[in-house]
Amino acid sequence: MTTPTTTPTTTPTDPAAATAVGGTGSLESLPPSADITALRQEIDQLDADILRLIQRRTEVSQQIGAIRRAEGGPRIVLSREQAVLARFRDLGPEGRELGMMLLRLGRGRLGRA
Repeated sequence: MTTPTTTPTTTPTDPAAATAVGGTGSLESLPPSADITALRQEIDQLDADILRLIQRRTEVSQQIGAIRRAEGGPRIVLSREQAVLARFRDLGPEGRELGMMLLRLGRGRLGRA
């Protein structure tokens, strides 16, 4: 039978860092700082990708709205907006808020020309 190995823990020099970890100051389950650096780089790349995609989504949504208005259609199509919001339902209330923000970016707030 083999005994599982554990990573030695270190005490952070910043008390706030210990509290931010989980309130107890335990760092046993955290990856080494080299892993944190790599993960932060991945987050930075993901953020850049998300921003690029949101910008493109906004452009496409605005094009659709312009075409719809030029053809005499409604400014918004509620069934379509509901379908968009349904995609974000798995993220909970924040997901709905995120979906609403994306819709507003594409068509603007309701009540605005």
